[in-house]
Amino acid sequence: MCEYVDHLSINNGCLHPLEFDPPFFDCQEADELPVLVELGSGTGIVAGRIADSTFFPEGGIIVATDLPDVCPLLEKNLHKPGSAPSLSTYSKGSRVLVRPLAWGNIDHAIAIAQELGLYRNMRTICGPQTLHTRTLTHIICSDLVYFPELLGPLLRTLIHLTSLSCSTSVDSKPVRIVISYKIRSLPKESPFWSAFGLWFTFQPVLFRRGATYCNDGGMIEELGELQWSRFGAANADSKDHTFIFVAYRRPESFAWEVPPSDWDLIDGVGARGTPARKGDDTFETMLFMTMENV
Repeated sequence: MCEYVDHLSINNGCLHPLEFDPPFFDCQEADELPVLVELGSGTGIVAGRIADSTFFPEGGIIVATDLPDVCPLLEKNLHKPGSAPSLSTYSKGSRVLVRPLAWGNIDHAIAIAQELGLYRNMRTICGPQTLHTRTLTHIICSDLVYFPELLGPLLRTLIHLTSLSCSTSVDSKPVRIVISYKIRSLPKESPFWSAFGLWFTFQPVLFRRGATYCNDGGMIEELGELQWSRFGAANADSKDHTFIFVAYRRPESFAWEVPPSDWDLIDGVGARGTPARKGDDTFETMLFMTMENV
């Protein structure tokens, strides 16, 4: 995930040698200040790298989240001792918030949305409509898909956050979810992707070595490798398969009923508007294509 963020930065007016499709930050969305929520931030490495990115503008907000007992470590790593920035201090330079968000906990998700002013026409979840002041632009998930018992709560939180940020406006941009994933145990992890694909469309991030860069002499050179490849693809010397996916909520899914059981959610209950158990084969198809190319 950090490579995906770092290689988008500009050093001395010159681009890094890697170009991504899609990029982490879209230049066409530069008029919209980003508001990012990272799930399972851990030590805060990814949130810190995003905050330091040249592409991350002043006024943007990053909310690093984790379990309540992990938040003090996040505060220590991301803020100076004794400081816990609130929204009121953002104009003074702070760009990173630390907030508790246990996966599957709707109260934690609503608290973050209330604080940031992210509500948009969500009477059914939040009560009376609240006039929003910001738009959630990104949800970041860095290497979170591996514990089977947490896959349902993780998916539920992704549904919560994208629901809290939905809008009836046709001009509204959907929340972009960025997920990095390393295959550890397909039998345990694939049910998540089968359920995730029912609620979200997703595609792998591609890269190529075709951007210009500045060398020590200040000259601009062109790298010759122009072919797009999947970022994180294993090479002949490695058996590791890693992915970075960019995902968006399926518009029709906002009308679906989310089942209260995490196991039912992973089994596809409620998706496509029916109580039947079902799955999506997007990840399986991607995996077959990946194996053929190794």
